[in-house]
Amino acid sequence: MKVLFMCTHNSCRSILSEALFNHLAPPGLEAVSSGSFPSGQVNARALQTLEAAGISTAGLSSKASDAFEASPPDIVITVCDRAAGEACPVFFGPALKAHWGLADPSQATGSQAQITAAFETTLARIRQRVGAFLALPLDSMDAETLKTQLGRIGSL
Repeated sequence: MKVLFMCTHNSCRSILSEALFNHLAPPGLEAVSSGSFPSGQVNARALQTLEAAGISTAGLSSKASDAFEASPPDIVITVCDRAAGEACPVFFGPALKAHWGLADPSQATGSQAQITAAFETTLARIRQRVGAFLALPLDSMDAETLKTQLGRIGSL
């Protein structure tokens, strides 16, 4: 099963989600990420946050969703923060869709410690959601039940 995490710039939240999912997922589950308007580079602090947590950053890159046309995902999870008025990208296709809005830690201001805390908080929230996702009995769930559960997880 392939899960696509999407965000606007594919530089921070979707990258954190991809890396953490792949760090925790068992064989047979894979995450990728993309953006509707990819920045072309991964946020340096996102990479630092992953490395500090012992999560591999190998192969992470900012890319558009057309990179997955040849191998479409089974699930698309948008991670844009609607409360910030950000437009979430839309993936057209048969994939199951869910929204797990996250505040953008790259927009955090304050001291270095406060900015670092914003990234760590975001990663912790992703960890909670990915953990809940991976705890689901995926091989025995129908699509509608999975969609409902993904929506529930998005509110955690």
